[in-house]
Amino acid sequence: MPSIQWPFLGFAVLAAACMIGIGIAIGEQSIIGAVLSIVLLLAVMGFGFSFKAKMRRAGKL
Repeated sequence: MPSIQWPFLGFAVLAAACMIGIGIAIGEQSIIGAVLSIVLLLAVMGFGFSFKAKMRRAGKL
């Protein structure tokens, strides 16, 4: 069984929290909150993908 890769789990949890934030902001009718959550989601996912590419280039994956 492979070990847990904690950084990737952290990125996944943060991305899921941003998606939840989008839903909450829509429910509260907060455009600013929804936009902020979308921007944070894109940032977290982008950083996660770049981190994975960096690890792959380094041969750690």
